[in-house]
Amino acid sequence: MLALHEVTAGYGGTTVLRGVDFQVGDGEIVALLGPNGAGKTTLLRTATGFVKARSGRIELNGEDLTKSAPHNFVRRGVCHLPEGRGIFPSLTVQENLTIQARSRDRSESVAEATELFPVLGSRLRQTAGSLSGGEQQMLALSRAYLTHPKLVLVDEASLGLAPLVVDKIYEVLRRLVERGMSLVVVEQYVQRVLELANTVYILSRGEIIHVGKAGEIGTDEIYEKYLGIET
Repeated sequence: MLALHEVTAGYGGTTVLRGVDFQVGDGEIVALLGPNGAGKTTLLRTATGFVKARSGRIELNGEDLTKSAPHNFVRRGVCHLPEGRGIFPSLTVQENLTIQARSRDRSESVAEATELFPVLGSRLRQTAGSLSGGEQQMLALSRAYLTHPKLVLVDEASLGLAPLVVDKIYEVLRRLVERGMSLVVVEQYVQRVLELANTVYILSRGEIIHVGKAGEIGTDEIYEKYLGIET
């Protein structure tokens, strides 16, 4: 599905990614882990056209999209949910859901989103920016649920959220998987994402330093060997 081949990218005079090889197959759930500043967000932004690769190749289903704009990835079924929620904060919840619905029946889409996240049903007239962090993440995730993409890239799905909200977020991520979507999840809660993922990539200083099956590596090993955190 998605493949990055020897991709180098960055901002201005700063190189962040260095020769990165990264792949996501059909129906695959990938955990992208690494310490702060490793380049995880840059990898997702480069993989969806928001940051242009300086060298290397980006393919989606075998098609070269290295120089493509983000809307070309969206048209081909890629949904990028960035850190910071990726919503329209000055619009109401209902307006956000209406935009997400695109060509679908709007009332049906709103009903589907509020069935998924009942709390949004009582917030429809509230501006999205005034929601709690957890509610904003729910609103952002509803985009992936309503638009039925083929691939969803989620950056810090549970950052700053209460444990009960994290449980709900992961419940929805599992429902996306059940719908046949592929996922890439950047996550601070290593154990939670390992329970969901098939494959683990670990990024450090802009380079992939580990690729393997999620079931073959433990949380303690990731923390101690790759993240430099003693458990």
